Amino acid sequence: MRKLAIIPARGGSKRLPRKNIKNFMGRPILSYPIKAAFNSSLFDEVMVSTDDEEIADISKLFGAKIPMFRSEKNSSDHATTIDVIIEVLENYRKKGINFTHACCIYPTAALISPYDLKKAYSKMIKHEYVSVIPVTPFSYPIHRALMINSDGKLNMQKQENIQTRTQDFPQSYHDAGQFYWFDVKKILKEKNLFTSNTGSIILPEHNVQDIDNESDWKMAEMKFKLLNQYHETKNLLAA
Repeated sequence: MRKLAIIPARGGSKRLPRKNIKNFMGRPILSYPIKAAFNSSLFDEVMVSTDDEEIADISKLFGAKIPMFRSEKNSSDHATTIDVIIEVLENYRKKGINFTHACCIYPTAALISPYDLKKAYSKMIKHEYVSVIPVTPFSYPIHRALMINSDGKLNMQKQENIQTRTQDFPQSYHDAGQFYWFDVKKILKEKNLFTSNTGSIILPEHNVQDIDNESDWKMAEMKFKLLNQYHETKNLLAA
């Protein structure tokens, strides 16, 4: 089985300009998912899909390949992840290169672990899932979500839950925003990463941080430091 890592990193990020190559704890944030992909020893090829020369140069510096540049259409604000994936796979196919499985890894997934990549891949193969997505628990039951009306009044979205204890609600999860493993042939047919046969692995909240603004960035750095301290302490105790 041939496996491909696809890291989509366009140059036109709006909320945090140039965030895909912004310095994160001493090196471009893009280098972390690239390194994790290589350290997992899972992939036959690790590539970055970009429309940007600087991002391409940095990607190659850390070992990733740039076999083609992303089209203008799929570099816009309206392009979706699946659009980029399909374009990448079709370009490989035209070169006579095919993969059985692939993993789309987001370029700002600085907290990504090679262990989690391997765990998700093993689960996909064992259970024959079309795709596997890492998720993390919501820290508070979404069943008791609140809303503010146009007149400023506060209401529950679901009034019937107002008397229900939080511990009585089922646990809910959200996409961890790190990576998506998938069966290439089936995803090209479904054209969607979330299917009726999608599995998951659960990540703790301290291993997950979506980055859309400066506050998110600082939180990611704090979590990164804490994780590093934890692993250093664990290694010292094991020595």
